[in-house]
Amino acid sequence: MDETQDPNAARKAWLSMLAKADADAVGALWAETGLAPEHSVLRAPEIGAVMVRGRAGAVGAPFNMGEMTVTRASVRLATGEVGHGYVQGRSKDHARTAALVDALMQTDQAGVVEAGVLTPLRDAASTRRATRAAKAAATKVDFFTIARGED
Repeated sequence: MDETQDPNAARKAWLSMLAKADADAVGALWAETGLAPEHSVLRAPEIGAVMVRGRAGAVGAPFNMGEMTVTRASVRLATGEVGHGYVQGRSKDHARTAALVDALMQTDQAGVVEAGVLTPLRDAASTRRATRAAKAAATKVDFFTIARGED
């Protein structure tokens, strides 16, 4: 299904961003919002592993590349919204915060969470990508042929 047709595309995007973000950055941004929603824990943060798959040349047959440590958590707000957090690494606080952000993004406080947590994370990720692209571009070599000499 095309991402533009997927009704859950926005949720997938913020969950992906939270999963990849630095745990300290997420914690600091969450603390700055001052939000402390009443919630119950559906799944306490727990650490596990997932198999990471890859493809040779990004198009070849999939293969098992190795395992990656992840932490997951689930919460339910007092208003009934359920949030899930799956994050890279072993940070239980990061997973719990990601679950709370996910749940709050389904409420009328979504604007506060978007402005206070998600937008700064998105900006930081964009800056990292641009920096990495600039470093890669600096090493780029353009090869071209003027005449092949086979005539």
